[in-house]
Amino acid sequence: MTDSTRDKPYRQPTGGWGSIKSLARHVLRQRALRAGPGLFRDHNKTGGYMCTSCAWAKPARPHVGEFCENGAKATFWDLTSRRVPPEFFATHRVSDLRAWSDHDLENQGRLTHPMRYDAASDRYLPVSWQDAFAEIGAGLKGRDPDSVVFYASGRASLETSYMYQLLARLYGTNNLPDSSNMCHETTSVALPESIGTPVGTILLEDFERTDCVLSFGQNVGTNSPRLLHELQKLRDRGVPVVVFNPLRERGWEEFVNPQRPGQMLANRPTRIATQYYQVSAAGDIAAMTGMAKALLEWDDAAKASGSEPILDADFIAEHTQGFEAFQRQVRAADWSRITAVSGLPRAALEAAARTYAGARSVIAVYGMGLTQHRLGCDNVQMLINLLLMCGNIGRPGAGICPVRGHSNVQGQRTVGIAEKTDLVPLDRLAAQYGFQPPRKDGMNTVEVCEAVIAGRVRAFLGLGGNFLRAVPERELMERAWAGMDLSVQIATKLNRTHLVPARSSFLLPTLVRSEIDQQATGPQIVTMEDSTTCIHASRGKFRPASPELLSEPRIVAGIAQATLPDNPAVPWQEWVADYALIRDAIEASFPDDFRDFNGRLDLPGGFARPVPARRRQWETDSGKANFLRPRALSADAGAGEDGDILRLITLRSNDQFNTTIYGHDDRLRGIYGSRMIVMLNPDDRIRHGIASGGMVRLTCAAQDGVTRSMGGFRAIDRDLPAGTIAAYYPECNALIPLWHHDEKSKTPAAKSVPVRIAAD
Repeated sequence: MTDSTRDKPYRQPTGGWGSIKSLARHVLRQRALRAGPGLFRDHNKTGGYMCTSCAWAKPARPHVGEFCENGAKATFWDLTSRRVPPEFFATHRVSDLRAWSDHDLENQGRLTHPMRYDAASDRYLPVSWQDAFAEIGAGLKGRDPDSVVFYASGRASLETSYMYQLLARLYGTNNLPDSSNMCHETTSVALPESIGTPVGTILLEDFERTDCVLSFGQNVGTNSPRLLHELQKLRDRGVPVVVFNPLRERGWEEFVNPQRPGQMLANRPTRIATQYYQVSAAGDIAAMTGMAKALLEWDDAAKASGSEPILDADFIAEHTQGFEAFQRQVRAADWSRITAVSGLPRAALEAAARTYAGARSVIAVYGMGLTQHRLGCDNVQMLINLLLMCGNIGRPGAGICPVRGHSNVQGQRTVGIAEKTDLVPLDRLAAQYGFQPPRKDGMNTVEVCEAVIAGRVRAFLGLGGNFLRAVPERELMERAWAGMDLSVQIATKLNRTHLVPARSSFLLPTLVRSEIDQQATGPQIVTMEDSTTCIHASRGKFRPASPELLSEPRIVAGIAQATLPDNPAVPWQEWVADYALIRDAIEASFPDDFRDFNGRLDLPGGFARPVPARRRQWETDSGKANFLRPRALSADAGAGEDGDILRLITLRSNDQFNTTIYGHDDRLRGIYGSRMIVMLNPDDRIRHGIASGGMVRLTCAAQDGVTRSMGGFRAIDRDLPAGTIAAYYPECNALIPLWHHDEKSKTPAAKSVPVRIAAD
């Protein structure tokens, strides 16, 4: 090991004093002490501001501190005292900044002024808002609308997102990719085919009624820590939690709740996972097939003996179709193949199935460990099959729970951020605003990347995010990006995408959600949707980082007014003055989802959008829930048997949220000082001739004529299934081919990347 990298396995529980110490370090590093009181008074509270981190649900009766370690870090990151004024760019050329790490770039602090790239000096120079809007408008006018992309990350409010999608469609394109294309687009494609809805079916209250939780491909301790509160409460009443995940994660193992003083003092953790199965990368379909096979065999035996059945035959007969074909496929599956692909013994899969069968109501939780595979949709639909077998959709305490990432990524789709025209009420928008929306589907994220590389994208507008770090095929993307005519980035901090300028590039700094958004009619309210489809209001409480900052709605309106012909039906200025008028417009466009929108803003716990599958109403082509057969036992479609090829899982650290890197430590995995590491099974390390702590190179094993190779990684032994390795996102995105994605949704398959490893 080098002095900068330490490998010291973490033995403490998730939460507890480790989280407290981490937060103390981060608030001091960011000089964000002003954020402290608000965490308890306003964070995720009615009348306060909603967290900018994950999209987990907010309870109607919040805890004293309704925040987690990562949410607090996100708030400190937003409310830092550090600043990036024009003087910073005067002393740093863009080409020099490209050598900085992701953490070091964002750690400089908040952007304070609108900036325009100057190629002659290789620097960003200050520009007035008026001139920025005018030049952006001039750069967009007269272009083929389909050569322009309007990308959205998951942090923008419902109000901003609605205005943004309207801007794009008035301009003439449905090129509205968003960050969900890279994570849960698989969910949005798979669930409608199975149960007729693109979102989960559970509400927060269902955790109080469930008898069992299954989790696949989700690291609760890092990705949705506030879910641990619900899991702890159900563990208090003896409810089993069955986890399938390749890596043993501390969040699933032990939790000490900082809101329980007695537990903190005793440091006596709650055991979360009652059964923990380390499934191989891409082996989840096989694991679920094994569980389903056991259920069928036990149901046969129950029928023969006249005892209580295992399956819910009445539900299957009344509410589903496709069961006969599905059960034939499962019965035909060979146990030896199931265990080989899943990496789990038959006894383990039967034990998981026994727990599932013994529960009346089951919630299935999943994350990107299911969605980011070549057969990601099959993964998700197999989990739905498992629930349908025992009627675990549409009753209290039961249902499917996809855990979304960014705090409003699900809500953006609800108000029209979608490249697929069948997801948007175009006829209603046409009548509402007196125009003819484009009727051709736009490009999703992968298709945008293909078009950028081919030179077909001429202008890119980014509503937040760090697009070039988030997408696959980094080398080709960065090379092609510089050939575009226009790049406009609405941002709060400097990131890698800003350092690959197009011919004309603008940085437009904006407020964060926790800052006061003062407009003509006073402080404004924005809204967002959580993972359980509940809508919440958010009110900023802190003074903005700079008087030069504009709100996201105001920036979108400024671009729209500089670009589009005047349309009296679209009151951009009135909307900016009073966001309640935007909500009235959203209600008019989406009346079923947003009935009495302004009247329900402060409903404790938010108000839930209607989800027909919660009521066992199936909006599928068949009118029923569908058992859909997976196309293979392995979600890594086409994977060969070459023993030298390993499957790489990319993952986030404890000091990270998506592409935002808060620090170089991953406390919960015991890795400190570096992100350039590879976790692997000791037997795999030895088999490949790599020394413990040695330097290694990873090379993508895809045979497509493109070399994708990265060195400089340090090998660290971890408890992982044979053939599975893990390393950090977004660093390893450079190893992912653009075509390596879910076959239906085109979500990048970042959880089973074929790679070769060698000493470096």
